[in-house]
Amino acid sequence: MDGQRRLAWLACGVAWPWAVLGQASPALPPGLVAALARARALRDAAVLSGDQPYGAVVVDATWRIVGEAPSRVVTRQNLDAHAEREALRDAAHRLGRNDLGGLLLVSSSRPCHLCEAAAARAGIARMFHGEGTDAGPPRAR
Repeated sequence: MDGQRRLAWLACGVAWPWAVLGQASPALPPGLVAALARARALRDAAVLSGDQPYGAVVVDATWRIVGEAPSRVVTRQNLDAHAEREALRDAAHRLGRNDLGGLLLVSSSRPCHLCEAAAARAGIARMFHGEGTDAGPPRAR
């Protein structure tokens, strides 16, 4: 695949499977691998409970999980109960503060723009999703 086509995939926010291109995928920190696995497990739990296939965790700088949640949109009949926002609420509750500055949000898939804005308002430093895609700092839109 040529460089222009690869850039087009990246511009669309799609993490191309680099192994298919014959390139080694960058090594992920073990803590991020564990956080991604937990987000996927929460996603699977959401599906088993009849909800949407999303899960998210909030971690500190040592990759310790301080908040987590599956999607609860269907089970709670609440359009705002996306996994990311539920994980942010869980972290705020566990930590006893609304300011989540310096923490990281790890999701099973890319957060929607409302979840990204919520992460920005909470002070989340960086977001990761999918198979380890670094989405950078959240933006309030």
